[in-house]
Amino acid sequence: MADADVRDATPSDAADIARLQLATWRTAYADLLPPSVVAELDVGAAEARWREAVDGPVTVLVAEEGGQPVGFAAGGPAPAEESASADGSAPPDAGSVALVGTVLVEPRWGRRGHGGRLLVRLAQQLGRDGATRGIAWVAEADQATTSFFRGAGWAPDGTVRTLDAAGRPLRELRFSGPLDLELDLA
Repeated sequence: MADADVRDATPSDAADIARLQLATWRTAYADLLPPSVVAELDVGAAEARWREAVDGPVTVLVAEEGGQPVGFAAGGPAPAEESASADGSAPPDAGSVALVGTVLVEPRWGRRGHGGRLLVRLAQQLGRDGATRGIAWVAEADQATTSFFRGAGWAPDGTVRTLDAAGRPLRELRFSGPLDLELDLA
């Protein structure tokens, strides 16, 4: 494998992040999302959102291979509604829960350790910022991502939600896990 690295994103990365997100959604999520949702994905709007996120309180990272962006991750403090227990109550550690909003690697660059490097680096940063535990919402039918988080030592915590994806229900499981991760590419 060529030289691989993870670095902090800058506003100039917004176009690449948007391109990676849309390419991944169109490929990896084509069976999870209705065709109308995939068809309506707008790279310009996504780029504007990512430019704002990079300049905001969210940690955004970019994975590169050979100097080319191949994936990204984003996370930050979990909003109260995201970290709430299934009954809606705040967990005892609510103030120190981080939300991993996304870890995406363009499918053609998959299985090369980029996702693991992104999650480990993101977890380290979130931990330095005071988080003690991470959560991530994962589509129940997304076997690749559920396997990825399980491999990192995370597990569903019993909280589920169903999103409306253009009239098609999309059930998501909330995974929860430690932030003291170590990278094992063996």
